Amino acid sequence: MDDGSRRSRWQLLAHEMAKFGVVGGFCYLVDVLVSNLCHGVLGIGWLSAKTVSTIVAATCAYIGNRHWSFTHRARTGLRREYTLFVILNAIGLGIALACLGIARYVLDLNSVLAFNLAGNVVGTGLGTIFRFWAYKRWVFLHPDDPKAVLHAETDARRGQRLPEPVGRL
Repeated sequence: MDDGSRRSRWQLLAHEMAKFGVVGGFCYLVDVLVSNLCHGVLGIGWLSAKTVSTIVAATCAYIGNRHWSFTHRARTGLRREYTLFVILNAIGLGIALACLGIARYVLDLNSVLAFNLAGNVVGTGLGTIFRFWAYKRWVFLHPDDPKAVLHAETDARRGQRLPEPVGRL
């Protein structure tokens, strides 16, 4: 691999991370607001409040990531992408719930601060690292990925026009 293609790959990674970060920042605010509304105002338990907030934030994240962060990547079908997205977000939710469960049931912490630190800082942070890696690996594929090529060929045989990427990298 020459220096030019290596530099280009790093630039693409930085570009994707920046967009993922913007979408993630917005969805993080949604997650924190909804989880605190559910727990602090509605009195819903820690794990249930985090589950509701993650579902709302993940839906926002899918829309933002599919249509902006990873718009230049291959499209392999809404059903396939969204199914994988839901599964990977369930794993991310599991990471956040594990952090909350340890804080609440192992460390016996029960303050709003502990709820936010365990679930919305540590849990969401670890889950975000996992999700960025997993989305790139399985959901929003590089156009040269064999699965993306297979889906593009199938769509072409069906006479479906593939969407053009929005914007340049």
